[in-house]
Amino acid sequence: MSGISVSGMDAGSGPSGAVLADRRGSLLSDIGAVFMREMWLVLRDPFSLIFSLVQPLVFLGLFGPLLGGSVTEEALGGQSPLQWFLPGVIVMICLFGTGAAGSNLLFEISLGSYERVLATPLRRSAILVGRALKELAPLVVQAALIVVVSIPFGFKLYPLHVVAGLLLLGVFGIGMGAFSYALAIAARKREWMFWAVQQSLLFPLLILSGMMLPLENGPRWMQVIGAFNPLTYIVNAERTLFSGSFTDPAIGWAVLAAVLTCAAGLWVGVQQVRRSTS
Repeated sequence: MSGISVSGMDAGSGPSGAVLADRRGSLLSDIGAVFMREMWLVLRDPFSLIFSLVQPLVFLGLFGPLLGGSVTEEALGGQSPLQWFLPGVIVMICLFGTGAAGSNLLFEISLGSYERVLATPLRRSAILVGRALKELAPLVVQAALIVVVSIPFGFKLYPLHVVAGLLLLGVFGIGMGAFSYALAIAARKREWMFWAVQQSLLFPLLILSGMMLPLENGPRWMQVIGAFNPLTYIVNAERTLFSGSFTDPAIGWAVLAAVLTCAAGLWVGVQQVRRSTS
């Protein structure tokens, strides 16, 4: 949802290109340089940024009235159904945004600007992490916006828990973004393949995580498959955190799932970049 198309600005020209040209620093400084370049391109396209903020509000407004029939306050210990549903919306925003991140990379590859970025002395891992962080930046604004809008309708805000939930999503999102970039590089000569694989994986991950509807109400086979879905643990932890708890074991499992996803995504992404430039 938050994937925003970028222009074909050369890596060595303009304010964004100047950030990357002729520099060699630490890993963190390289990540910061890539992040600043990507954010500059986002800010040059304010319409897409505004649309990405409005979209989750529309989704929440359409699905919100249906909550009373599927998740009751009694089942949530007297809490508003929004306490259960809102974290799922935020996870979905993260999943769609980072999962489609490779589409922007495909656009840059078609224009030749990605090759100019590779010609800079930046670390390959920094390119992946910096781009993934750019995809997560709108998530923070989107999450803050829909949380504030939901408060008058019964959502109870736990600020520290929400921040912890967003940090957890950030780690998971970096891994998902890296996987998306790796897929884009692998499918750079067949763009249709990127969307075929991405859509074939994205929606099963979403449905089998219990993001929109509880898996407890589904058949046993869905519950078994859901137990092997890392997104299931992320969704459960986000709901626990947004409900004001730091002690639920679900949080520990989610941290493990997020770290493993992040590490695996970066490893696959870096290997794919090196293979494509060797």
